[in-house]
Amino acid sequence: MERECEENLKQIIKGFRECQNAFTAIGDETRQLILLVLLESDLNGIRVGEIAQKTHLTRPSVSHHLQILKDARIVAMRREGTKNYYYLCTDETQWKEISDLINRVYASIQHISSQP
Repeated sequence: MERECEENLKQIIKGFRECQNAFTAIGDETRQLILLVLLESDLNGIRVGEIAQKTHLTRPSVSHHLQILKDARIVAMRREGTKNYYYLCTDETQWKEISDLINRVYASIQHISSQP
């Protein structure tokens, strides 16, 4: 049982390391607002100008925050000609790894809480 706990802790540490940039990126309120706009879209993609309108941010500000989210593998982008579309998806981003890490931490807390 102790070996299993050690392995689980190693996996949690590894997960935190791998998701560090993602957690930093989504910790910012402005980027959270942009993520909410992306979630409200049809997930096929939305352009910077549309995000700027919906968030009342400037286009340069939106572009800056989208670049941070993209670099952290939180948001994906596809190019159609000269147009860039930003969207959320599970296969091109780090959402699955974040979810797995949170679930592993939660399961560990449940396990510890159930100990006599």
